[in-house]
Amino acid sequence: MRFFASHTCFRQFVFLLGAIVLPALADPLVTHILRIKNHEVRAEVAITERERLRGLMFRDSLAQNSGMLFAYPRAEVSAMWMKNTKIALAVAFIDSSGRILNIAEMEPFSEQPHASAGAVAYALEMNRDWFRKNGIKAGDRVEGLNRLPPAK
Repeated sequence: MRFFASHTCFRQFVFLLGAIVLPALADPLVTHILRIKNHEVRAEVAITERERLRGLMFRDSLAQNSGMLFAYPRAEVSAMWMKNTKIALAVAFIDSSGRILNIAEMEPFSEQPHASAGAVAYALEMNRDWFRKNGIKAGDRVEGLNRLPPAK
C-alpha cells in the first residue's frame, strides 16, 4: 500500500511540474523572422482567435526588434485596442501582399480603436515609435509572411 501512495504522489508531482513549470520555460507562441526594409523582426505569431484576442495583454515588456504578428483567416478591415496592455505599442496594418497600409501609435490601457485603412491579412505590433525610428511607413513591404502557418 505504501508503494501506491508514493507512486500517486510522484505522478501528481510530475503532472504539476509539467503543467506549471514547463510552460513558463517555453516561448508563448511560435515565432518567425520577418524583414521590413533592412530590419529583422522576431515576431510571435497569433494565428488562432484565442491568441489574437489575448495579444500582448498583461505583458510587462517587449524586447527590441520583437513584436507580435496577428494573422487573420481572411483579409478584412480590422481594428486594435490596448485593453489590459501595459506596453506602449505601434501597429502596422498589412494587406495580403505584404504591403503596409497604415501605422497607428497606441497608448497603454486605452480602449480607443485604431482601424486599418483597408482590408488587411495581418497586423504587426511593435514597441511604440519602432516603425518611425526605423524609417518604416505606409507602402513598405513586410517579407517572410509567406512562410507563416495559415491563420485559423
